[in-house]
Amino acid sequence: MTDPSRIRNFSIIAHIDHGKSTLADRLLEITGALSKREMREQFMDKLDIERERGITIKAQTARLNFTARDGNNYILNLIDTPGHVDFVYEVSRSLAACEGAILVVDASQGVEAQTLANVYLALDNHLEIFPVLNKIDLPGSDIENAKSEIEEIIGLSTENAVSISAKEGKNVSEVLEGIVKYFPPPKGNPEGPLQALIFDAWFDPYQGVVIQIRIMHGSLKTHDRIQMMYSKTEHEVLKLGTFTPHPEEVRELGVGEVGFLTANIKTIRDVKVGDTVTLASHPASKPLAGFKEVTPMVFSGIYPVESSEYPNLKVAMEKLGLNDSSFTFETETSDALGFGFRCGFLGLLHMEIVQERLEREFNISLVTTAPTVKYRVFNIKGGMEEIENPSDLPPLQMIDHIEEPIVHCTIHTPEAFLGNLIKLCEDRRGTQTKLHYHSPKRILLEYDIPFNEVVLSFYDKLKSVSKGYASLDYEFARWETSDLVKMDLLVNGDPVDALGWIIHREKAYHRGRELVIKMKKLIERQMFEIVIQAAIANKIIAKERIAPLRKNVLAKCYGGDISRKRKLLEKQKEGKKRMKQVGNVEIPQEAFLAALSIDD
Repeated sequence: MTDPSRIRNFSIIAHIDHGKSTLADRLLEITGALSKREMREQFMDKLDIERERGITIKAQTARLNFTARDGNNYILNLIDTPGHVDFVYEVSRSLAACEGAILVVDASQGVEAQTLANVYLALDNHLEIFPVLNKIDLPGSDIENAKSEIEEIIGLSTENAVSISAKEGKNVSEVLEGIVKYFPPPKGNPEGPLQALIFDAWFDPYQGVVIQIRIMHGSLKTHDRIQMMYSKTEHEVLKLGTFTPHPEEVRELGVGEVGFLTANIKTIRDVKVGDTVTLASHPASKPLAGFKEVTPMVFSGIYPVESSEYPNLKVAMEKLGLNDSSFTFETETSDALGFGFRCGFLGLLHMEIVQERLEREFNISLVTTAPTVKYRVFNIKGGMEEIENPSDLPPLQMIDHIEEPIVHCTIHTPEAFLGNLIKLCEDRRGTQTKLHYHSPKRILLEYDIPFNEVVLSFYDKLKSVSKGYASLDYEFARWETSDLVKMDLLVNGDPVDALGWIIHREKAYHRGRELVIKMKKLIERQMFEIVIQAAIANKIIAKERIAPLRKNVLAKCYGGDISRKRKLLEKQKEGKKRMKQVGNVEIPQEAFLAALSIDD
């Protein structure tokens, strides 16, 4: 066991692309955790999808051995965190296991929206924050400006800030000295009953559930009998270890140490991230605070392309749900798509990542419906229900009013793009709450925008109108009454439940028009006529027709009486009519996501 005064547990927090993963790589390299041969870029990003997109999705840990200038050896536990707004829950879990956080700010870009969001999370967890200015090797870097932004916007002193280039390894050893100097060692009672916080878990086909823990009080040895305080289940510890960053077995973990355990746990439901592990023989009196329950913001239907894959999809979702507890799901059925799941996500990127992980890691082809948000529907009898699926909306005559969620958006942008961004926010029914110049050319813009407007490609639009320079962070603000209606898409008179939409009345005609035009392009012609309509209640607001494929029945009918030709055409028409009644219109997968890419 390590002396707790020689341990430092820390996270690296930053906005996307400010060099967090690169700094983690350098720390691994300098402390000798990896040999030159093992070293690769983004080493802490284990998933293929993380490496391809250049983003961190899952928090990873590494135990580093470091000899400081004072001659003492220290154990530094690095818990790497994601930077994207959709993975803020991963960040909060990682921070709960730490005493300090390195705040990485790009010296050429300064403080961004998510820099601020992550700093507030760290402060909520009472962490010590150590500012590091990265990318000083870039020609556009402005260290003094970045420092003044940190002091002015965050209110954090930059007296001890270190300027580095993580890419070139310049001054990175100063960061390690700073970790030892500025971050407090873990506090905890080594003699008290065991309390270990579960901050991550995943399913391994050979070992069962692997649990990542941080020991807060007491100690844990192999073959100890443990109890999960939430599920009350008991297990015997078969293996204890740390990531250095490769898994390495140990006999015991003490106060302040971060490691993993396996206990042949086959039932995924026995483990809950945020739960406390204690000893069955000498349990703790109460669990640790854990994490506040995360509430999904975006909802979407996920269905297997082949209905026979449904049981496999259920197992895959349970395994993924263990590793990503911010992802929720429940069964639902759709007339158009059969059996599937209604899933809850923290945002659109989160939805994309979950879908891609399900397809890659579990080899299942999926159809995803257009995302929606949660609404509060008040009926004429005074009752209220929350709905996530447009098909659950009660009949119009039963509704008194509907409330929609409003999010508070924080946008950091260079001055040049201010006009475009204001127009974008106004188009999305936004209300400006703040406009502040925090340096001569950088602006902080704050808007309250209905969340369903943010869900529909707002982030992509923001990036395109600002040429990638603006950054966005959002959080739930309040519920607000709004004139919302349900728009149905009808194909040959039948509503396609998976393409129903709750929308603001003013935008319904425009969006309905766009949707039917898009559907016309995506649905293939059949031997019968296809009519595509957008409707609100019983009123048709937009219509397109796909003409049938026709055989020339008059090809062999030369000359003669016109009534003979007419008879053949009438016969063909009757056949088409009959075909339309029994014909099945195949709607391609792209159609379900077409709703997403409708331009304003």
